[in-house]
Amino acid sequence: MDGIVQDITVGTKRGSDELLSACATNGPFIMSNSAPSAGEYTNGNDSKKFKGENRTSGIGPSRVIHIRKLPNDVTEAEVISLGLPFGKVTNLLMLKGKNQAFIEMNNEEAANTMVSYYNTVTPYLRSHPIYIQYSNHKELKTDNSPNQARAQAALQAVNAVQTANMAIAGTGVPDTAVNLSGQSPVLRIIVENLFYPVTLDVLHQIFSKFGTVLKIITFTKNNQFQALLQYADGSSAQHAKLALDGQNIYNACCTLRIDFSKLTSLNVKYNNDKSRDYTRPDLPSGDNQPTLDQTMAAAFGKEASLLGLSVPGVHGALAPLGMPSAAAAAAAAASRIGIPGFASAANAVLLISNLNPERVTPQCLFILFGVYGDVQRVKILFNKKENALVQMFDCTQAQLAMSHLNGQRLHGKTMRVTMSKHQTVQLPREGQEDQGLTKDYSSSPLHRFKKPGSKNFQNIFPPSATLHLSNIPPSITEEDLKLLFSSTSGMVKAFKFFQKDRKMALIQMSSVEEAIQALIDLHNHDLGENHHLRVSFSKSTI
Repeated sequence: MDGIVQDITVGTKRGSDELLSACATNGPFIMSNSAPSAGEYTNGNDSKKFKGENRTSGIGPSRVIHIRKLPNDVTEAEVISLGLPFGKVTNLLMLKGKNQAFIEMNNEEAANTMVSYYNTVTPYLRSHPIYIQYSNHKELKTDNSPNQARAQAALQAVNAVQTANMAIAGTGVPDTAVNLSGQSPVLRIIVENLFYPVTLDVLHQIFSKFGTVLKIITFTKNNQFQALLQYADGSSAQHAKLALDGQNIYNACCTLRIDFSKLTSLNVKYNNDKSRDYTRPDLPSGDNQPTLDQTMAAAFGKEASLLGLSVPGVHGALAPLGMPSAAAAAAAAASRIGIPGFASAANAVLLISNLNPERVTPQCLFILFGVYGDVQRVKILFNKKENALVQMFDCTQAQLAMSHLNGQRLHGKTMRVTMSKHQTVQLPREGQEDQGLTKDYSSSPLHRFKKPGSKNFQNIFPPSATLHLSNIPPSITEEDLKLLFSSTSGMVKAFKFFQKDRKMALIQMSSVEEAIQALIDLHNHDLGENHHLRVSFSKSTI
């Protein structure tokens, strides 16, 4: 989509022109392309000095991983945390002067898994993207010089914690949740005021801006959409909680409530739309199966036990929303909450074409597109009146309107709705001829979504032949409303008052096109007694 900057792919093999030039070391150390013979390496000034990665193309798998573009203030523990989810880190070399590091995994399989994972997911440390690839060296050797003592001490400390965690868990599998920051790397996320769908991809793209996301599990509990999300380290989880807790993913809805989980690691069995282990692309989809190991649920009590259940679909009115791609939604979300690394999200201005120039007005487009968001401005093009620009409040509302209204018929013609190249709709300059074709609706009292938490957020549906009517005064009868809607050149097929509340009703027209026209003509119609009719599309039938 226009306006979205894609993340740079990492972990790809680089040709000789892209490899780093020789760089100075922080202390003497040696790297080997093969296993060393006895006495081959010595410490001190007689040791071979590192000259950077060899300028060779086609670097093959190696248990030594080359990490570049590290932030200046990165710690040894944070670098080590990149490798921990994939196996034991056996050696570390920090080149802080060059913002680089090398880590050595205990075997090639662990290194392969690590590089494959970071090939598809950009890792972040301290909100900075970093780049990972195989080293062309097969083994990393360091000495005991003071410059490397700190790195070795950090490695030993992490390994000690890792060993202790393994002993507590009673398993030989490394605990990926080594707690370097004193906090769990697993966050429990509750999304309140859920209006737009929040998918795994949306969560991943938002939260990966604060660190490496390893696993996500989504579920519903007490009619709330929730998720567990595991980072590679507790520090990333801490940063994400501080930055995102209380933020809205989308305008006035989908509020994030974030706490640290009692869990220290997630056990994901299936990769599907409810759960994902990004370190294990080989997992089956396991449709409609539990996503957590039942034994793990028993071990961690109430919080985990609820996760052992099958994960139902998102509740409520989300199914018919037909949202745009997850990437676009995530970019819009990230832009709204100011996450670094995302460009300003996609445009909020729509281009509507194939309109009927004899009948289209700014007001009719304002009413129709206002079903899906708060329209700010409308402009019918002066020299091409079959085309118009509609500026929504934000890009999320623009996407929603486009997904529902593209291809619908209005005034006998099929509308085409696409994203415009324009960022805003310009008002005419003073004295410029406009013929009333440009209107500013930014302060209109008819905006449906200006009030946070409004029920309108829960009642957005695609255009349908059935309309939902509300704010009906007691004196208005069924016949009054049928006659009113018949006056819009449509045919009323059915009508029904709500049994418990006669202020609301459903009315069915003979076609979707007739219902669209009736909504445009009669939304905000004055019914007397200080009641103005509210009209929207319904998912129900009569």
